Amino acid sequence: MGEKYAGLQKNLGYKFKDISLLETALTHSSYANEKKGTTECNERLEFLGDSILGFVTAKYFFQNYDYPEGELTKHRSAKVCENALCQYATELGIGEELRLGNGETRMGGRERPSILADAFEAVLAAVFLDGGLEEAEKIVLRFIPRHDKLEKAVDYKTLLQEVIQQNREENVDYVVTEASGPPHNRTFKVEVHLNSNVLGRGVGKSKKNAEQEAAKEALALMGITK
Repeated sequence: MGEKYAGLQKNLGYKFKDISLLETALTHSSYANEKKGTTECNERLEFLGDSILGFVTAKYFFQNYDYPEGELTKHRSAKVCENALCQYATELGIGEELRLGNGETRMGGRERPSILADAFEAVLAAVFLDGGLEEAEKIVLRFIPRHDKLEKAVDYKTLLQEVIQQNREENVDYVVTEASGPPHNRTFKVEVHLNSNVLGRGVGKSKKNAEQEAAKEALALMGITK
């Protein structure tokens, strides 16, 4: 007899040390209810997996995109919604291995998006408990970048510095010329200076974003676009 859940472990790219964790992750409440409390369902693991998924996805977007908080939240939400998680679970073949109650099986539970999405989160938590955050993160990052249609953010400040230093060893300075609005919703205006010359101006909801916009304008005035 082959190893239990061998196909799913191969699809995950992870071999469990404690296979009971994976079995619990695949156990729907309908199955556990039929067993009258003799087996645990995946709801607790789903709770943990939801947090792991949110953290890893937030980290990915924070590191790769220079967007304000609202935009980051919007794009993260699109990658962790039920439809997205259902797709990830389907690609891994999780539905085929689910332990469902008889009624849920007859009603097509193996293809039900909510069940598949929850199971994906539960399996992710099982990997985390068995192998640590790095292994769980590997699984998430197999899907998020591939399903991500956003354009990578450009670091205009670094690019501008590289251009300036091609000619001479000088640094540009960023000066906040105005900060307005309430503390929770500030708007910043920034100028980028080289010596006494203003190279560009930018506006943003944070100093960082305003500086990037100022550098972008400076590069555009130099005829450099990216």
